[in-house]
Amino acid sequence: MNTGESAGFGLGTFSAPGSPSFAGLVLDDRVAKLEALAPRMPGFPRGAISVLSLLEDWDRNLAALRRAADSLREKQDKAGPDEAFVPLSQLQSHPPVSLPRQVFCAGANYRKHVIDLMVDQQMDRTKDLSLEERRIQATKFMDERAAHGAPFIFSKAPSAITGPYDPVILPRHARQPDWELELAVIIGKPARHVRRDNALDYVAGYTIVNDITNRDLIFRKDAGQLGADWISAKSCPTYLPMGPYLVPAAFVADPQSLQITLRLNGKVMQDESTADMIFPVARIIEFLSDSVQLWPGDLIATGSPSGNGTHYNRFLKAGDIMEGTITGLGTQRNECIDE
Repeated sequence: MNTGESAGFGLGTFSAPGSPSFAGLVLDDRVAKLEALAPRMPGFPRGAISVLSLLEDWDRNLAALRRAADSLREKQDKAGPDEAFVPLSQLQSHPPVSLPRQVFCAGANYRKHVIDLMVDQQMDRTKDLSLEERRIQATKFMDERAAHGAPFIFSKAPSAITGPYDPVILPRHARQPDWELELAVIIGKPARHVRRDNALDYVAGYTIVNDITNRDLIFRKDAGQLGADWISAKSCPTYLPMGPYLVPAAFVADPQSLQITLRLNGKVMQDESTADMIFPVARIIEFLSDSVQLWPGDLIATGSPSGNGTHYNRFLKAGDIMEGTITGLGTQRNECIDE
């Protein structure tokens, strides 16, 4: 991977065939096993190391990781590749944080996405309006929400998480599985009642997630006014591909200026900047930390931009291949298969 800085690197969880998984430091297309690097890194944890364990003391461990990355680069420049490295192509990539204790998602958080949803859906109160009139009404609603509203947050089961190149299993009972590529935040220290002015100080890094959603199962006909069913709609196994890497926040200059692109079978379906978020990352953390205790390693998905299957009336089916990328965070590729 290449984050655009000479000292940039990623963290991930990997395994070789027939071997247990391990935490690795990613430089370009090579991975160094952190347990092998530990003896060279004063103050770095010894013994079993996971990305989650590193996040428990993130500030200190990040400093050690930066020194290690600089040393590896220097050695490579002078003497060729370090023996600690394994080519990325020889390893299986797992979710970089395996597994977060809590997963939170911001819903309806991209302006164009929500406007498209409101226009596309034939709601009772807008059925007599023209397409342009519905768009004007939806735009006014979103402007009001951005000025005076608050993020909408829900939870997703951590058991839905799968690797960046693993198959997405489409359940037998789902008729409208949909893609939602998103920027994900990984928390780096306990956070409670955090103000937005310093909220980004609590971010360890960023990664990519795809918040797969069964559109036909969000609202249950037997539930009346009880609200959305996020378990059936969003928490099926493999419904949150994650990775390939955790890129430290130090190497992401501005989380509100990243490009999110999803291709379905090679065709671009989503292509939007994170600048279109209604509530930016800092505001989401502020709002969420006022309600819950955030812990190191927690994952916050920040919402999906426009271009979902609902807009195209095209939903996932077996054989589809989703390829998602976000600026500087790598690319994930997932094939859909039937359960």
